[in-house]
Amino acid sequence: MPTHTTHSSPEAEQIRNIERSRLRALVAGDMDAARPLHAPEFQLITPIGMPLSKDEYLGAIVSGQIKYLMWEPGPIAVRQQNGHAVIRYRARLEIVFGGHRVAPGDYWHTDTYEYRDGRWMVVWSQATAISQMS
Repeated sequence: MPTHTTHSSPEAEQIRNIERSRLRALVAGDMDAARPLHAPEFQLITPIGMPLSKDEYLGAIVSGQIKYLMWEPGPIAVRQQNGHAVIRYRARLEIVFGGHRVAPGDYWHTDTYEYRDGRWMVVWSQATAISQMS
């Protein structure tokens, strides 16, 4: 039977810490810290449904096309099994996109991580805007 952990294992906490480090690096525009946390075939699906490769995404941050002003994650749920992990959390973001400041908003994030060459790295990421409608 495969091992499966949710929420409380040391490995789950390690994955949470890596995700928080990744977010800090993205907000700071620190590509030396961010690049190794993203798999070569990384892909982000943005809240507007646009797919971005690793180079497109990190390049947009370097160029200033995407500038994170704030990225505050809430509790990070982790489901981990045999070198794969899926995380999900709600976060508050403030961003400048294409020179236009986007109002602060809440988003759901779902990311898949894989354990490769002795470390965890994010492979897929998807962000979904949370509607402000009641």
